[in-house]
Amino acid sequence: MAPHRTLDRTGVTPSRGRAALGREPLAALAVVALGCGGAARKPPAGPDVSRLPVPTVKVGECARPEHDGAMSADPDRVRGDRDLDGDGQPETLIADRRLCQADNCYWNVFVRDPEGACERFAGTLAGAALEAIPATGGQLADVRGMWGLGGDRLLIQTYQFRRGGYLLTDAVLCRRVADDRVACAEADHVGAP
Repeated sequence: MAPHRTLDRTGVTPSRGRAALGREPLAALAVVALGCGGAARKPPAGPDVSRLPVPTVKVGECARPEHDGAMSADPDRVRGDRDLDGDGQPETLIADRRLCQADNCYWNVFVRDPEGACERFAGTLAGAALEAIPATGGQLADVRGMWGLGGDRLLIQTYQFRRGGYLLTDAVLCRRVADDRVACAEADHVGAP
C-alpha cells in the first residue's frame, strides 16, 4: 500500500511543497523590491533662496565692500553697482560667485555715509537679476530681486530701504509665459475696493 499523501499548512503536498515554498519567498521578495524601488529618491535640488548666507557685518555698520557682507572665505567677486538714490553716483553692489546658485546670487549693498566716513552695509538682496524701482527725494529705491527656481518658475522679492538697510517686504511666486510675460500667483488689482 502506497503512503498516504498529506498536505502541509499551505495546502501543498510535502514533495511539491519544498519547491513551491522555495519559489514563493523569492517571488514575494521580488514584488517587494519592485514595489519599493529601494530608498526614496529626492528630486534634484533646485536653487534655494531660503539659504541666505550670514553676513560678516551688521546692517548699518561701516564695511569694506570687497570683504564684508555675505562672502565666502575665498570670494570670487562680481560687481553690479547702480544708482539707487538718484544722485548720479552708483551705490556698491557686490556678490561672491562662490555663493551663487546657477544665475542666482546674494548681492551685498553698500551706501555712502552722508558724512563720507565710510560705506555702510545696507543688507543682502537675493536674485539672478535686480530691478530698481525709482525713488524720489534722495531716498534709496525699492529693489525687486528675481530668483530663478528652475524651469519657467521664479520668485520675485521686493526689498524696501528702511532704517538704514534693505528689508524684504513682499514675495510673489511667478512663471514665465509666452512673449517673455510673467504670470504671478497673486494679481495686483489697482483701484479694487
